[in-house]
Formats: sequence, C-alpha cells, structure tokens
Amino acid sequence: MRKPIIVFDLDGTLIDTAPDLLDSLNHSLGAGGIAHTDAAGFHQYVGHGGRVMIERAYAAQQKMLAVEEHDRLLALFLDHYGANIPGKSRPYPGVPAALDRFESAGFNLAICTNKTEAFSRKLIGALGMTHHFAAICGADTFAFRKPDPRHLLETIAKAGGDPDRAVMVGDSRTDIDTAKAAGIPVVAVDFGYTDRHVREFEPSVIISHFDELTLDLTGRLIETANA
Repeated sequence: MRKPIIVFDLDGTLIDTAPDLLDSLNHSLGAGGIAHTDAAGFHQYVGHGGRVMIERAYAAQQKMLAVEEHDRLLALFLDHYGANIPGKSRPYPGVPAALDRFESAGFNLAICTNKTEAFSRKLIGALGMTHHFAAICGADTFAFRKPDPRHLLETIAKAGGDPDRAVMVGDSRTDIDTAKAAGIPVVAVDFGYTDRHVREFEPSVIISHFDELTLDLTGRLIETANA
C-alpha cells in the first residue's frame, strides 16, 4: 500500500533562499552595468526564475535588454548561484520539526520545484536534509514543469506516495494552480516569494508558520478531498 505524502515547493516554502538569489541577481546586474536592487525590490522580481528576475530588474530601471545580453547575464546568475550554495539559505522556522512529525506518522515527503534538480539536490544536501525526501523533482526532471499538474503527480509517483492521500505545500500561484489542476489539496504559506498575497489564489488553507502544518490539518484536507 502506498503511503500518504506531503509534497513541498522549495524556494520560499521550505527554504529561505532569498538572500542568495538576491546576491546572484546583483552579481549579474552589476555585470550588465545597471544598479543593484535591495531586498524590497527583489521581492517584486522573484518567483519565476533567474531569467524573469533579470528581465524585471531591467524593466524597473527602464533599461533595454537584448536577447544575447539576457542570456549572458542569466549564465552569470546561474554560475554565481550554483557556486555559492548553500550560502545564507536556511530552512524556515518549524521546517525540521514538521518533516520529523510527518515522517514519524508514516508519510513520505517529496519536493516539487521549478528550480533545476541539480541545484535543488545540491541545496538540500548542503543543508543536511536529503534523507527526509523520497523524491526531489526539479524543473528539468520531467518534460514538463509546474503549473503542469503532471509535475506534481509524477513527483508523487516517483516518491511512492498515494495521490489520493497527498497534500501540496507551496508559496505561490504556480503551486496553488498546480495542485488544483491535479485535484490535490494545497496549503499555502504566506511568507514566501510572491508579489500578491496567496489568499488571492484561493488555496485550501493558508499558514504563517510550519507549526500550523499539523497531522490533524492534513488529515482533514485529505478527507475532504476524497469526500
């Protein structure tokens, strides 16, 4: 019998990677000869990968960005980010206890992220967390990625989880839309990387700390989804 499963997004959900993404963004912006951005500005750009962050930073400064320069700066961003993992990135408060809580209760755990699988594995490994996860699936693990629901469903399958006893945890519209399309309840954290509050995207539940991600809550979500 397949186990119940909790599937987590990575950046902005399990791990606060913003300080390192900001450093890498500013590294690439500096190479492009435009002004760095601060943490407040960064949160207007984050959530859709390095290419979009660079594009939004240029647009905010009303600077032109040729395709070739965009490609060059993205390569610099990725090289800088990969070379500095884990950097300042750390799990959000309550994450270690939550992972232990669900493992002890017999759940499988997995990660479904639009970060590349290699970067995801490197980050989770550097933070000593790999042993928690039955699968770590990134943007390039399959031929599709979130918000395509197959990314979530194939992650569940790869982890040996039961899709009828699954819950997704994420921080963005992409995560929420993915879970809804897969017919899986979704818990949204309200401290992640999105330029609009997650309530606008109507997740099943919103939490502000991982202590709120309880066995009782996930049990109720799974029961309701199968009613």
